[in-house]
Amino acid sequence: MVRTTSFASVCLPCRAGVLPWKMLMQLIHIWTSLRHTLVFMTAMEAKQFQNSGPNSGSTACVAVIRGNKLVVANAGDSRCVLSRKGQAHNLSKDHKPELEAEKDRILKAGGFIQVGRVNGSLNLARAIGDMEFKQNKYLPVEKQIVTADPDITSVELCDDDEFLVIACDGIWDCMSSQQLVDFIHQQLKTENKLSAVCEKVFDRCLAPAAGGEGCDNMTMILIQFKKPSNSPDASSVTNQPQSSAQPSEADRSSETIESK
Repeated sequence: MVRTTSFASVCLPCRAGVLPWKMLMQLIHIWTSLRHTLVFMTAMEAKQFQNSGPNSGSTACVAVIRGNKLVVANAGDSRCVLSRKGQAHNLSKDHKPELEAEKDRILKAGGFIQVGRVNGSLNLARAIGDMEFKQNKYLPVEKQIVTADPDITSVELCDDDEFLVIACDGIWDCMSSQQLVDFIHQQLKTENKLSAVCEKVFDRCLAPAAGGEGCDNMTMILIQFKKPSNSPDASSVTNQPQSSAQPSEADRSSETIESK
């Protein structure tokens, strides 16, 4: 059964433009593909394991750039943030159990929320895996207690956009979106390796001792659209986005910077 795709378009302060019909159809295809991919993964898990496992899971936050359009799909409490003229713009919503839409789905599917956690266990409301929360055979995958059905957002990029951050909740537990954007801007004044900037973010967030804030897993991807005029190698800037997950010749350490 094919279900319609719901999405949101974020209007940020930028120059206006008319979206050609062909581009609109391409974006609808991207929206549909992203949603069906995440939902399909959950459906295949249920079929493969006959609704019995696995009990571990993962959030999913995906960003696709087509021309000057950015499309973000998110399921879980990882977050995508765009820096525009130094201001943080959230392009995804943290799917926490206390959100009204999440709470409504959880309760209707037979679940409950205790101390901010789904069935007293999981502190997020959408994820790939976590099959113990997807056992109601009378409900479609998007209406289970926990679902991988993503929220999808699109935004038009412009010359005011500096970088994009995708990170898991281990980062957001320690810094707000604006705090992280400000911190990255400060680091980019003296550092041109994006992987090094990510490492400094981890150092800023990591707890000095076991227990409490800063002890969760931390994963982060940083994509820079353009280099600031005062960066160390601004004279060699190109029009291609640079990513911490796709190192240059000077930075081949890893595809994704992760601290556990």
